[in-house]
Amino acid sequence: MGSIRRKGWLGAALMAVSLGACQGGSFSGSPEGVPIALESIDGAPAPVRTALIDELSTAASDRKVELVGASAEARYRVRGYLSTETSEGKTKVSYVWDVFDSQKRRAKRLAGTSPVPVPSASLTNLDKETLAKLASASMDEIAEFLSAARDEAPFQTAEASADEASVAQ
Repeated sequence: MGSIRRKGWLGAALMAVSLGACQGGSFSGSPEGVPIALESIDGAPAPVRTALIDELSTAASDRKVELVGASAEARYRVRGYLSTETSEGKTKVSYVWDVFDSQKRRAKRLAGTSPVPVPSASLTNLDKETLAKLASASMDEIAEFLSAARDEAPFQTAEASADEASVAQ
């Protein structure tokens, strides 16, 4: 990823974090009954990606978020992107989660940062505590989004939507 491109999406991520901070860190509804699939996490090496998926699974379970396999039917699909940034001797891991609906349209973009305790940290050596914080913050935002989405419309598989469309014609 080029330096200009990285700075562009990091800037967007930081703006989203600033806006997200106004909303508070807790969610009020229940995300139950809104299955999501975690499709990919780009930017992190395989061991970190695996450890983050474990932390996300734990955080999802704690928030009653139904995390299903990538090949399962899901109302939403999530793709993640990670990077680190060091500024003024402090390192942060930045994350972006794109949430796509069943028609593959982006329904929500969630972004944030999490401090890394070691100034020279990179994505290759993130510790369990950092990954747990990142997963917790991420799943708080995803659960909040899913809680709101749960009330909008019931989950339908792509086949059910196609069947309804053919009946309507």
